[in-house]
This record gives sequence, structure tokens and C-alpha cells, in this order.
Amino acid sequence: MSAAVPSPRTAAGPLPTGPLRIEALTRIEDGEVLPAHLWRAGTGWRMVSSAVLGGGVGAREWVLNAQVSHGYRRTDPARHLARLAAAAGATGPGVGLMTAADITAYGRSGDGGVEVVATAGLGVRGWAASPAEGSAAPTRPGTVNIVVALPVALTDGALVNAVATATEAKVQALLDSGYDCSGTPTDAVCVAARTPLPGTGVEAFAGPRSTWGARLARAVHGAVRAAAPIL
Repeated sequence: MSAAVPSPRTAAGPLPTGPLRIEALTRIEDGEVLPAHLWRAGTGWRMVSSAVLGGGVGAREWVLNAQVSHGYRRTDPARHLARLAAAAGATGPGVGLMTAADITAYGRSGDGGVEVVATAGLGVRGWAASPAEGSAAPTRPGTVNIVVALPVALTDGALVNAVATATEAKVQALLDSGYDCSGTPTDAVCVAARTPLPGTGVEAFAGPRSTWGARLARAVHGAVRAAAPIL
């Protein structure tokens, strides 16, 4: 995988310059040139994610968001993502996301120390509450993928609360961008917070009216709006 120069769309205001630094990579699969984004977070982070690789809550050291072909049919996405991360030199436990959307024009925003990067593929979209029957089979990648970095430590409950806040802000951003939907069937999120240090405080709340939840919500809203094509 080789490095390339990313081209973010940013929300109003200065480009965030904190720890969420995206490295753009490219690879060739089946004759197709495909990009990926890698955040080498390093140690000192706890993450909560719905990702196919590294999902759940725990210590994580990197986040990979890989673009795949629109005809993606592999049945081992976690192993695929792990191999891509290893090929890029990522070590230790990490989070792997994937999407068929174009990730080269991603959205980025920050607010009060919270940083967010979002990619938005909205070709297959709809409302979460639908009369259609669910399926046990995975839906093909389309996906709004959101990666959040907070400079503070959060309790497990606050991490889960942060996922809910990020999701609410994503839906608000989609509606504000003209989309009549709550997202896609394969949206994913990863929220990273600092590992608690002895003698330091841990934030217990991340709802949209809490200090850090409000910042998170504004940053997610800005990044998703920047990433989503305006209708």
C-alpha cells in the first residue's frame, strides 16, 4: 500500500490539527486502484465501535477505513481488513471499517478539541424503522463511516452515549443536506477517547447537552455535512 495525499472537505472554521491525523493509502485489487485511510493513533486510546473488525469496547491503536469495489463479495471482511492494516504496517489491536463510497473526498470537522472524519456513501439509503424484514446476510458496503477522537477519558457508559450522540448528529446532518433518510443499512461508527490515567478525571456523560457530547455532536454534524453530496 502506498501513500497518497488526502483531499478533505472541511466544515466552516480551521482544519483540526489534533491527534486524528489521516494517512491516505492506495492499493490494487483485481486490477482496480482503491484508496484507504489509516489513523495510527498509537497507545493510550480506548475505542467503542460497530466495525466489522475490532468492534466493541477496548484498547485500540489504529483505525482503518478501506474503500472496496461496488461488487464486493468477499465473505471474510474482518480478515481482509486485518491484512490491509498489516500491509500498511499497523500493529496491535485496531478497528477496521469498509465502504464502497469514494473516500478521497471525506469530510472533516472539529469542535473544542473533538475531531471527526466522515465518509459518506448514500446510494443505498433509507429509514432505520422500516416494514421490510431484516436479513441475516450482510448488506453490500455503501455506508456512512464516522471516526471520532476526544481528548478526554470516558466511562464505558459515556462511550456508548457518545455513539448515540454521534448517530443523532449524523441524521441531523443528512436531513440538513437534503436527504430524506436516517442513513444506510451499513453505517458504522468509531469513537476514540483517552485511556484514563491514575489521578485524572473520567467523563461520565456524552449526551448532546453535556460538555463533550455537545462538542462531539457539532463536530459530527460538520463532518457529515462536508462529506455528504448536497442534493
